[in-house]
Amino acid sequence: MDVFVWVLITLYTWPFFEFSVAQKTDDFNSTFARANESVIDLLGKQNFTDYENSNALDVEIVSTASNVVSTRDGTGFSTPSTTESTPPSMSPQVPLPLSGSLPPPVTDVSRICPCDQLKDQCDPNCCCDPDCRQELALFTGCTVKTVRGEPKLCGQDVVTYTISETIDGYAQVQKSVQQEVNLDVFCIQSTNYEAGLSLATPEVPSAGNFDGLYKHFVQFLFGSANNGATTSTVEPLTSPGYLYGDVIETEEESGGREFFRLPAPSVTAHCSDLNPAAFLREQSNRCMRSLVLERDCTTLQALNMHSYTDPRILSKKSEDARFVAVEVTSIVLQSLEGTQTQLNITGDLSLDPLLLVSVAPDSVVCFNVVLQVGYTVTYSEAGDIVNVTASLVLGEIDRNMVPMEQEFQIEFVQNVDQVALPSSGNPGYVVGLPLLAGSKTADGIVHSADSRGAFTLLHGSKLSDCLRGPHHRSPVLFGVDMVSGCTLRLDETANCSVVSEVVLGVLRGQSFPRYVASFGNSPPQHPMDWVPIRNQTKPTEAQSCSIPLSLHLEVQWTQYGSLVNPQAQIVSVIEVIHTNTSNLALLSGGSRVMSVTSSVTFVPVSAAARPGFKASPTIDAKLPYDFFFPFV
Repeated sequence: MDVFVWVLITLYTWPFFEFSVAQKTDDFNSTFARANESVIDLLGKQNFTDYENSNALDVEIVSTASNVVSTRDGTGFSTPSTTESTPPSMSPQVPLPLSGSLPPPVTDVSRICPCDQLKDQCDPNCCCDPDCRQELALFTGCTVKTVRGEPKLCGQDVVTYTISETIDGYAQVQKSVQQEVNLDVFCIQSTNYEAGLSLATPEVPSAGNFDGLYKHFVQFLFGSANNGATTSTVEPLTSPGYLYGDVIETEEESGGREFFRLPAPSVTAHCSDLNPAAFLREQSNRCMRSLVLERDCTTLQALNMHSYTDPRILSKKSEDARFVAVEVTSIVLQSLEGTQTQLNITGDLSLDPLLLVSVAPDSVVCFNVVLQVGYTVTYSEAGDIVNVTASLVLGEIDRNMVPMEQEFQIEFVQNVDQVALPSSGNPGYVVGLPLLAGSKTADGIVHSADSRGAFTLLHGSKLSDCLRGPHHRSPVLFGVDMVSGCTLRLDETANCSVVSEVVLGVLRGQSFPRYVASFGNSPPQHPMDWVPIRNQTKPTEAQSCSIPLSLHLEVQWTQYGSLVNPQAQIVSVIEVIHTNTSNLALLSGGSRVMSVTSSVTFVPVSAAARPGFKASPTIDAKLPYDFFFPFV
């Protein structure tokens, strides 16, 4: 009876069950159809049609309705079972629409064209450009005449392009392919894998590998320890001092840190006050500033000198940095006409802008306006800022000068006390390097840190005038003999003593040194390693007017050390000055022209090398006092 009741219930409810399953299937299909229509509307029907025809992306949408299968279990009842609908799948072999496909690498040397820069267009004088057909007759030369194949192979294919002229006068390109032998010892004789000679072809993104490539490169660029990306074990380089390009920091009155600002033009020529000053990056900026004199003369901070001299600059980036105040070293006042006057700085000088309104119409003048600011930042070898100086130009402006122009400069100079002094050898002099020279003090030898040296020679010609500048000078280089000079022209009113002093100064130059280093790396703390310059003035006769006409430097040097590696050493420097041989007062006005010369010669004074031998050893035999006992 129970079994009969269950059979009746099943037969009664089965049509409703089939209707429910069919209804669910229709709902799924209608939902999927609406999704497809939304995609088509989003991409555009025309684009979607081209998108399907291009075969760039093959998306197969499989929507299988749930099939009702009637099975019987062990109890003999039929149980409905549904198969899961297959989700949409995308073909992983086809590249994405926007990525395209990479062209195959060109290995044929006759098809390689380095000068082919324009696509589907002819590059002028590019003889290997396949797009050039009718234009070849107008070529005047080949920008690329030779194209070689793989340089690692022992046998290289070389294509040569030449231009010849036809009977009609037009150009004709000729191409020849030859094989050259690579003279390099380390070359590849043969290869069985051509792709190994070039870079690997990158993987083209497709629908199947896009997620993997995205995860790989996103982790590489933006990954961290939280998202599973590998982190570098190398700690970043940190330095308490400033590094090249670091923004120079300042401290505000509130205690916060800001950056040192240097106004510069932005998109237009107008000044932007948000331009940071970077360490070791010299800048020179000019910009315009618009203002209304009556309103902005005394209120606009960009016109006040305190805006550029009050910042407290931090000596370094670390927390224990000290403050470096800006020191004003020069103030120049400029008038409306452009006349400049140097102002003597005494104590705390404050020159705030001042507005002067005259009774005359349109006569408004603003005084002490900042026109130019120049910073000089002195830094140490460790990147610490030691000193900051500022030179300003304050001027007067009226309505006719608005908008006004401002100029800002910043330069960096390393601390002279910590600059490594140049050397011209280690230890002996090297031919072609300047001689080290200086003056003697109580602490040692003081010489210039300039790599060109402080020992210079007049570098002129016969056309240059000795009494008129400019006078160019060249450093005295070891082992290089030089001769130079100038022409001395005297008039009847010339003062002999003044001319003599001027000519001698031209021959010697400013700050003529008195000592020369014996070796190329002689330390200035050891004066005994420096050779004095001896002076010899040779007047031929006792004249009423004695003018130096030549200065000759004779540098004597020798080879010091072993024969295997001798070192050049300077042993003597002699300065020889020759004066005039005739009385200038007796010369006529047209013949008072004389040549003044300066020269330097290097004289080797090394003695002939002699091989040295050690002395023969001597036998110092001492016998005990009882050696001959008992005979003696």
